[in-house]
Amino acid sequence: MNSPKELLRKEDLRLITGHGKFTSDWSYEGMCHAYMIRSPYAHAVIKKIDYQQVLQAPGVIRVITAEDVQQAGMKSLPTGATMQNPDGQNQVLTPMPVLAIDKVRFVGQPIAMVVADTYEHAKHAAELVQMDLDVLEAVTNYEAATQAHAPQLHEQANGNMSLHFIKGDQAATEKAFEQAAFVSFMGVKSQRLIGSPMELRAVVGKYDPVTDRYIVHTPNQGMLGMLGALEHITGISKAQIDLQTQDVGGSFGIRGGAFSENVLVMLASKLLGKPVKWVGTRSEIFLSDWHGRGLELNGFIALDENGKILGMRFENKADLGAYTCYFGSFIGARNVSITMNGVYDIPALSMSSELYFTNTVPVSAYRGAGRPDIAYAIERLIDHAAFEHGFDPIELRRKNFIQPHQFPYDNQIGSVYDSGEFDRLLTRALEMSDYKNFEQRREHALQNNKLRGIGLAYFLEASGAGTAPKDQVLGQFTKEGILRIYSVTGASGQGHETSFAQIVHEKIGLQTDQIEFVAGQSDKMMVGSGTGGSRTLYGAGSAVFNLCEQILEKSKVIAIQLLNVTEDKLHFSNGSWKNTQTGEALTIAQIVQKTFVDGQLHVLNATGEASSGATYPNGCHVAEVEIDPDTGVTEIIQYIAVDDVGVAISPALVQGQIHGGIVQGIGQAFFEQAVYDESGQLLTGSFMDYAMPRVGCLMNIKTEKIEVPTKNNILGSKGVGESGCSGSLPTLSNAVINALRPRGITALDMPFTPAKIWAALQQH
Repeated sequence: MNSPKELLRKEDLRLITGHGKFTSDWSYEGMCHAYMIRSPYAHAVIKKIDYQQVLQAPGVIRVITAEDVQQAGMKSLPTGATMQNPDGQNQVLTPMPVLAIDKVRFVGQPIAMVVADTYEHAKHAAELVQMDLDVLEAVTNYEAATQAHAPQLHEQANGNMSLHFIKGDQAATEKAFEQAAFVSFMGVKSQRLIGSPMELRAVVGKYDPVTDRYIVHTPNQGMLGMLGALEHITGISKAQIDLQTQDVGGSFGIRGGAFSENVLVMLASKLLGKPVKWVGTRSEIFLSDWHGRGLELNGFIALDENGKILGMRFENKADLGAYTCYFGSFIGARNVSITMNGVYDIPALSMSSELYFTNTVPVSAYRGAGRPDIAYAIERLIDHAAFEHGFDPIELRRKNFIQPHQFPYDNQIGSVYDSGEFDRLLTRALEMSDYKNFEQRREHALQNNKLRGIGLAYFLEASGAGTAPKDQVLGQFTKEGILRIYSVTGASGQGHETSFAQIVHEKIGLQTDQIEFVAGQSDKMMVGSGTGGSRTLYGAGSAVFNLCEQILEKSKVIAIQLLNVTEDKLHFSNGSWKNTQTGEALTIAQIVQKTFVDGQLHVLNATGEASSGATYPNGCHVAEVEIDPDTGVTEIIQYIAVDDVGVAISPALVQGQIHGGIVQGIGQAFFEQAVYDESGQLLTGSFMDYAMPRVGCLMNIKTEKIEVPTKNNILGSKGVGESGCSGSLPTLSNAVINALRPRGITALDMPFTPAKIWAALQQH
């Protein structure tokens, strides 16, 4: 038997040998295939759509139209959190219809679904549709959308504005700036990104008219979130939907809720009496998966003569895309505010965000969902203020850190940080990066006609508190002594099977091959949150810990009987209950095997549950880069990451998550950007145009964790999934600007492409 400590990832054997099962791997006898008809224009009035040639094409069974959707009584897609303007008026909400009805508002918006006997027939038939559209002027950015005579995307949204969100103490902040000896400004843009998970979005649906139930296979970040969205849109009770998800090939936030295709497949399956499969192409995903980021953050900082921060404020703009979908508003308003002081003790904070509509793909969650963006803006502002006013950037940070004795710390904007040792992590990052000798390396690089830069950033982000009041897991034993753990939350690459097995092994001694994790089975109805906000390990993991505590307590009673021992002579260690007098011992698995009765649930079965609050992972990252001024190409020489993620249950998985987040940050820093032209056509509609980080982009990375446990959950763990991304954006940006500053360049927006850097150098 293998101990979890001897295995990096329990699930990898299945996945790398081709035994995983993703959505497109599901097939049913007699299954039909679907293909979407999408808008070719960013903004247009639908005058007439003729499906006659589509219906006459070979293999076509039916076209699902907006009329079918209306007759089925479906609602629009969920809008997510609703907020208010400063005058108390509610935010202008513009839910996205399942299929466009009177207008289309972005290229790729679903218009109809073609269902045929094969994928090829459905795709060929979809190309025969005749669309009579009255094309309108499009807007794709803040300046165009808010002009006086800009085209209106929605009648109810004057000036294409959805919300003006304000938070914090504006009067106190204004006073702080009046008293300041130094004031600095730094505006940054966190560009629009495309999620691009390895697994393409897909859905397989099968309706059973006898039971009036649906089987739905689709990637998701949590069973209950997806079920809730399906119920909201279709009106079909969650009890009638059997949601099954085994493996998910990446999520990054975009798997949080149902898309149009999910409910259309359900509808088509019922109307046709056949199973239906839809699998998007990579080009479709670029045009239809929710985009991320799309933020402009303008930061102002007030300092006294000694460099103490008196106040900070942000004036932000958030691009919602064409509709209010899921988490877009939540990110552009709430999420960029909750940690807007970073790790600094700032007495006065305020912020405002203007959320606006454009003729682009709607924006929702993308790794970090606003928290990496505000961390990026804060640390660029701190660095800029230091150099502008002659402060040492390290000492300026140290002087303003929240000190350990100040925890729990109310950050003046509504968040209460539970713990942190920021100076300790900073000191270690400086040691690991050999920061003190950097100028020697810069001078050596200059002799080789290279511009060398070092960037440091200290980030803090808020991992999710969860949408459910608690997390539950169900533990059931088989007669072989195997513990099956059922949860509402499945993995999309994080390694839940490994980390949960680690908790079980350390608590009750079961080995890897005695533990099975089963996620997302809706017939095991439990309470819990999805993977959003890096909360699964400490949320569901705390429930697993509680499950183990119950198993121990129950097994103790049985062990007393089987070992014929009194309680005072019974001891649990190394995974076994032991009779301290005779030395006789029984493992949990042996107890189950000895007492199992066929056809009955075992007495050790239990439901573990735990309530967990938000946590505040943080870390200090240092990057060293070298820029070739003749080409604008940047090379990352070294990357150091020192992180506080609380108690690390599976250190290898923690390291992997941090590595992955850093590389995703490298993608935004140097490569990725969704670009639209003035007519609303996506110019970066494939990997030929949308550059991604590649193997070898980061060769020298060193990570270290410093555990500062939290009291906000049973395990003492903090979220880790978004830490690498939150740390890498400001770190890499500060490093690039540090390299360019001797040439007079003090500000530049991501992505730092060779062309952009080269052009900036030519102007200085």
